[in-house]
Amino acid sequence: MMENNMAQATMGAKLDALPNKPGGGPAASGGIKLSSRDVRVFYGDNEALHGVSMDVMANEVVAFIGPSGCGKSTFLRCFNRMNDTVAGARVTGQITLDGRDIHDHAIDVVQLRAQVGMVFQKPNPFPKPIYENVAYGPRLHGLTSSKSELDQIVESSLRRAGLWEEVKDRLDAPGTGLSGGQQQRLCIARAIAVSPDVILMDEPCSALDPIATAKIEELIHELKENYTIIIVTHNMQQAARVSDRTAFFHLGDLIELGTTSQIFTTPKQQRTEDYVTGRYG
Repeated sequence: MMENNMAQATMGAKLDALPNKPGGGPAASGGIKLSSRDVRVFYGDNEALHGVSMDVMANEVVAFIGPSGCGKSTFLRCFNRMNDTVAGARVTGQITLDGRDIHDHAIDVVQLRAQVGMVFQKPNPFPKPIYENVAYGPRLHGLTSSKSELDQIVESSLRRAGLWEEVKDRLDAPGTGLSGGQQQRLCIARAIAVSPDVILMDEPCSALDPIATAKIEELIHELKENYTIIIVTHNMQQAARVSDRTAFFHLGDLIELGTTSQIFTTPKQQRTEDYVTGRYG
């Protein structure tokens, strides 16, 4: 019990270094959740991202579109400092979460990545039971003080991910034994189990069949009520279906950012129009 209390105290101290403790809700003002200013990413001497600036509002879904290699996934990974893990990568400029610079030395990167969760292109459940996949994060971060609290978090997370009814009678079964779509929803449950504010999704449906994709898209609509979501997608129809705003990237530049309806019907830039009408990509 003493060790658990110490873990909780440590967790609280680390979260105090972040803009606010995880809660999954909107920013206090209901305004800007994430902001970037002149963000550049270098891999060695190669500049992969050229001075990107944008704001992402609380509880909105923003889609990043563009051809392969245009910088959209590179930019996505800037928001929870995943590029820190890439050898030779360097990020300049400023990114803030609820007004706090995420590169501030006081920021605990582990806690940042709990607050800004990531769902990857290929489902990557842990080689553990379904229950343990979801329980891992809350247990690691000392978010619960009892088994009953942990059980509640696991059930709530699986329900939010639209998976509870499908797995509630086999929580001890391996997560890797689920179908591809179920595995991806399990990964989403794992991400939201630590109560993030933001969920980053890097082509979360590219490896899924149409039925599983539809379930993920429906889930995104539901999660938007409690989370800010940024999704990278090559599927422009998907971007049109799920997002409030869309950002078009090309050759490392942010070409245009606007409401999704405007980007797909009346784009302001010729390169955007050429891409969304299929002239290249």
